[in-house]
Amino acid sequence: MVESEILDSRYSWTRLAVTLAIAVLGNVGMWAIIVIMPAVQSEFAIARADASMPYTLTMIGFALGNLVIGRVVDRYGVTVALSLSAITMATGFGLAAVSGSVLMLSSMQFIVGFGTAAGFGPLIADISHWFYRRRGIAVAITASGNYLSGAIWPLLLSGILSEHGWRAAYAVLAVVPVVLIIPLTLLLRRRVPADATAHANRMSLSNARAVSFSPTALQWMLGLAGVGCCVAMSMPQVHIVSYCTDLGYGPAVGAEMLSLMLMGGVVSRLVSGLIADRLGGVKTLLIGSVLQCTALFLYLPFDAMAPLYIVSLIFGLSQGGIVPSYALIVREYMPASEAGARVGFVIMATIIGMALGGWMSGWIYDLTGSYRAAFLNGIAWNFLNIGIIALILFKSRARRSEAVLA
Repeated sequence: MVESEILDSRYSWTRLAVTLAIAVLGNVGMWAIIVIMPAVQSEFAIARADASMPYTLTMIGFALGNLVIGRVVDRYGVTVALSLSAITMATGFGLAAVSGSVLMLSSMQFIVGFGTAAGFGPLIADISHWFYRRRGIAVAITASGNYLSGAIWPLLLSGILSEHGWRAAYAVLAVVPVVLIIPLTLLLRRRVPADATAHANRMSLSNARAVSFSPTALQWMLGLAGVGCCVAMSMPQVHIVSYCTDLGYGPAVGAEMLSLMLMGGVVSRLVSGLIADRLGGVKTLLIGSVLQCTALFLYLPFDAMAPLYIVSLIFGLSQGGIVPSYALIVREYMPASEAGARVGFVIMATIIGMALGGWMSGWIYDLTGSYRAAFLNGIAWNFLNIGIIALILFKSRARRSEAVLA
């Protein structure tokens, strides 16, 4: 009864469609700062590392928001969490638009990032309650809203940016959350029935016996792996616009490459979701991590415009499924009643990696005068991620083998 009437039902898919729409709108806070970064650097006459600080504060706010808002979702439901977050985003964008210094802009970006978080980890945790057989693809579709947002909004904002400046673009974004997001959240007021949660808890407990780590240890291992993969991921995503500007191609070309990269990420997330429904989250995560590392190596020998378009697409196609896989692993091995908080913690770790990597890449650029060393730094962090996930997979297989022999 649980699976046929509650999980994977027609309502589940309708809820998924609304969730995707909210994710596309709500994740703009993560990408807008990347598009305006060159304009901010020029207006305030600051170094690249300093210009990266608003993004870093955005991601710190995003990381903290995933943890805090995840707990709010567990307790009060996703509608309350999303509505409060939309108001927070609108306030942050409005005040950022009148910032008189990069310090004030960075502070407002922290607020924007905190509110934006509701459109990622908390939404993923919420939709995971409504699916069992197709949880992988449902989570992937929800997570794709982040990349669809990144593919759509940079193109929309680039026109406003070129004609009216970054402050006008932010003034527009101050209106979007209140006018569009809040009405959609009212469609998600229905809560997961208690018997569905109990069923999911029984399944996760059964899966947990297959690994040789406690839930807390596994959560911290996933967190460290998330930092590693996302330090690597941040190099192209955060700095591709600035990289293209340095090469003389201009920010518009960089925005196009970012959009192409993120559209590839959407495809990757959907394919990874289908794979995860067959192989599980751990194997899917390992595949994505290896592919991302391979794609990062391709940035080293190429800096002409046409090859960069191709490499950016390859990178997007390689890494899109990584972050959603962390949420799947949490749902596979940890209690459903704690999904918001635990998914929020792991997603927070991945965003800390993005924040650290975004700043670190700018700092390395200032030291060396190029992005080559920053790409190598990302590759090194990616190897850390691969090692941790491979260990989890090995221990999981060893535990299963021991159970069979016993």
